[in-house]
Amino acid sequence: MLYHSLLSYKFPGVFIMVAALFSATFAQTADGFAGQNGGTTGGKGGKVVRATTGTQIHQALCGRTSRDEPVIIEVEGIINHGNTAKASGMCNTADGLIELKSVSNITIIGVGSGAVFDQLGIHIRDAKNIILRNLTVRNVKKSGSPTSNGGDAIGMESNVSNVWVDHCTLEASGGEDEGFDALFDMKNGTKYVTLSYSILKNSGRGGLVGSSDSDKDNGPVTFHHNIYKNIESRTPLLRFATAHSFNNHYDGLSKSGMNPRIGGKIKAENNYFENANNPLGTFYTTDMGYWDVKGNIWGNNVTWVPAEDEFPAGPNVASTISISIPYDYTLDKTECLREILAKTAGAGTNLAVSDGACTTTNINSGMAGSRQNTAYSHPASNFNLLGRTLPNTTVSRIAVTEKGIAINGLGIQHIYSK
Repeated sequence: MLYHSLLSYKFPGVFIMVAALFSATFAQTADGFAGQNGGTTGGKGGKVVRATTGTQIHQALCGRTSRDEPVIIEVEGIINHGNTAKASGMCNTADGLIELKSVSNITIIGVGSGAVFDQLGIHIRDAKNIILRNLTVRNVKKSGSPTSNGGDAIGMESNVSNVWVDHCTLEASGGEDEGFDALFDMKNGTKYVTLSYSILKNSGRGGLVGSSDSDKDNGPVTFHHNIYKNIESRTPLLRFATAHSFNNHYDGLSKSGMNPRIGGKIKAENNYFENANNPLGTFYTTDMGYWDVKGNIWGNNVTWVPAEDEFPAGPNVASTISISIPYDYTLDKTECLREILAKTAGAGTNLAVSDGACTTTNINSGMAGSRQNTAYSHPASNFNLLGRTLPNTTVSRIAVTEKGIAINGLGIQHIYSK
């Protein structure tokens, strides 16, 4: 549910009711490494387009006056191969996947009853300043039928920077033998990425940063407040890159977990591991990586099994490097992490977040379909609306979910505040 503010103000002999949207889309800002390098704002300040098919998403991208004109695409419904075709214009799209190629300044956010990308991956290539929020991407295959995006739920490659993926659910139904690849891959010059408050589950591979031993120019990347459930390996795999992983819950890592190798580095803080084999170390190579660890809980059924080319960090886990983080962040206590993430991670959780005190803050109550109304009022005063001062203004707020609502004959308009 999106909150609309109703602003009434008077001029001599005239009474006007103005409808404006103060969107919870921007109630949070990109943090972690996505908040560096100038920050990640997506389509903030741009027009708002509604999409219920993949073709409409492509049309929203292609219908801009330039490839960097900001746009916010609100998505509701099931997006699949049957309703996704390429479009033409200020874009470079393709059939069979959602293609964000050679574009910038884009937000795609699930609204209403939610947005599900079914067997259809999201591909980000030669792009910057991208936000994906409140989306489910499931069962994307690289072999079998239908195939999409090389089998990646979300894949980034070739000169990508400043991407924030938040409150998303990425899932498969098996590993390579079942035709799936990874859930969250970054390669060939992908930088300044944050994955937050998301769920990655039921996959052979979580994701990688760097696709080969010659792919050296990726990262940094932040992973925080995510749930990894039933993942065989790569949570993540790091080649050369630097990652910051904090306040994540790992449950069901059958082969290995965090795998910094060939100079990859990870700072792992206040993460909770259970039912995990070799949750941290360098694996499947003799080219070692490094780790800086603090406050993690190695819980029930965590095992450490070395082999000829497998070098687990445990059972007596200690740092092998010190990694400095350039941004501010708040660590939740590891002991309460599982309870917090059960309420906040993934799509359909109303963009709820931790408040840093073992409780949660719901910044967008009812976003995914609730019809509960809330209201507030503000006394008459001068009010600034998108740079324009409205004198003697009374502000009230109601929550609406239906399209086409009219108030005193005027329709609700989507005007995103800066």
